[in-house]
Amino acid sequence: MTNSKPDTQNPASDGKKAVVIGAGIVGVNVGLALLKKAYDVTILDRGEPGRGTSFGNAGGIAVSECAPIAMPGTLLNVPGWLMDPYGPLSIRWSYLPKMMPWLLRFIAASSKSRVEQISSELAAILNRVWEDYEPVIAEAGLNDAVFKKEGALGVYRSEKTRREAEYGIDLRRRKGIKIRDITKDEIMDLEPDLAPIFPCGVIEEDWGRVLDPFKIVTGLYKHFIERGGKFQTAEVTDFVYRDGQPRAAMTTTGDQVTFDTLVVACGAWSKTLAKRLGSPVPLDTERGYNTTVPYHDVKLSRTIISADDSIILTPMEMGIRVGGAVELGGLIAPPNYDRAKALFAKGKQVMPKLNAEGGTEWMGFRPSMPDSKPVISKSPKHRNVFFSFGHGHLGLTMGATTGRLISDLVTGSQAPIDMTPYRINRF
Repeated sequence: MTNSKPDTQNPASDGKKAVVIGAGIVGVNVGLALLKKAYDVTILDRGEPGRGTSFGNAGGIAVSECAPIAMPGTLLNVPGWLMDPYGPLSIRWSYLPKMMPWLLRFIAASSKSRVEQISSELAAILNRVWEDYEPVIAEAGLNDAVFKKEGALGVYRSEKTRREAEYGIDLRRRKGIKIRDITKDEIMDLEPDLAPIFPCGVIEEDWGRVLDPFKIVTGLYKHFIERGGKFQTAEVTDFVYRDGQPRAAMTTTGDQVTFDTLVVACGAWSKTLAKRLGSPVPLDTERGYNTTVPYHDVKLSRTIISADDSIILTPMEMGIRVGGAVELGGLIAPPNYDRAKALFAKGKQVMPKLNAEGGTEWMGFRPSMPDSKPVISKSPKHRNVFFSFGHGHLGLTMGATTGRLISDLVTGSQAPIDMTPYRINRF
């Protein structure tokens, strides 16, 4: 990775020196989009680009996932979540007091009227994903060799659970998502190595995937550097102000990295910096687990979503990744890899030939807002500060579109969608 020493002396003379904090999929896309607007862009991150949540995610370009996490009936599920440490959404008891304000907003977002509204606002971004990604992919040389668009297969263990999912499926169809029902025979024709336990399923036609999420981030990062972007290893702790506006990022080493424009895009760690900049925000962390195993003798040609098990199986370059579910436990507690093992056990029920030999377990932090919508926003406090975080499960999916929208906000251009629903001060 390319590093350069902090520039503490020479702000860009044309007022177009931008600093982006965060080198994940969102931050790198923001950096690229600002380069296209002729900004002098430096990305700061305390670690190597792409090594955070962007490294080990499920790899989905999940354009059909406009339904929020909190759906009607969520309140009834909370007691079960608290009692089941390996369920689809678990909460660490020790973290519950800190989590309560987020959780109350999460429950409030689950009313039917709110769900309908939120799904429309998510769909406004998701319906643009391929349009915005395709030129970025082409310019960076990341074509069909690393991006696939063959749809995802959702499977159900009974006709009953398919009927129970009808509201969410109908919701997505009404937002323009292409979803078609298929039979058991069609499921087995598409994926013969699945267990013959699914009487019905759906194809989410516009879903895509990547063969290696880390290669996508590093490929875009390489393109960013080749176009003149810069990267500095730095952990930002505070900001230096001039004339009431932040003008430099202060790092743990005492350096000051100057800027004219600042974008905070450091995922789950954005909450602290946003508060420093006068915009407290109810961002919290979903801890996601997965296991990636070599193929051995298993064949899988597309993403599988097992609704009853709350798991997703993705065929990747390095093997099959089995993940899903959510643990609410903050940034500090150590990983509980028993959750990864429990998810993999469910994966073996879905695909019995899976073999854990040679597999690797992983845990990452999904930066999540209680209403499932990202923050893509101007600062209400500072004219030169912008925020881009809180994408939850959809950071990889929304990366290019978020970059485009932030660049529109920074330059004062007309955005292709109404940006009001994603403002940082919406709560």
